[in-house]
Amino acid sequence: MIATLLVCASLTVVDGDTVTCDGQNLRLLGEGVPFQSGIDSPEIGSHAKCMKERKLALLAKGRLKEILAEVGLTVEFYGVKDKTPARRPLVNIYRNDGSEVGQTLLKEGFARTWRPGHRNDWCA
Repeated sequence: MIATLLVCASLTVVDGDTVTCDGQNLRLLGEGVPFQSGIDSPEIGSHAKCMKERKLALLAKGRLKEILAEVGLTVEFYGVKDKTPARRPLVNIYRNDGSEVGQTLLKEGFARTWRPGHRNDWCA
């Protein structure tokens, strides 16, 4: 797949796996394959199923915010959007050291692997 580099004057965090580039929500793919694999983070606010998930979501959001404060991030879009009504573009964000942000969140425990038909239980 050919990547398009997105230039963002403003890159902000919505939750642990969603960012906003100049007002457009983007979903982190975590170097996964669209509609086959990716990353998932806990739901924030009223979308959370329990208090534990809300707390984990705030931690994930905070960590992603720390990472996005780094200089020199690269946002890559492959022309694929998610299947939600929002149709968020699926992106990978790379750090200066070449690591992908979603993979960093997975390794640090702020996200889990996403697969079709599988719901991560953040409350257990």
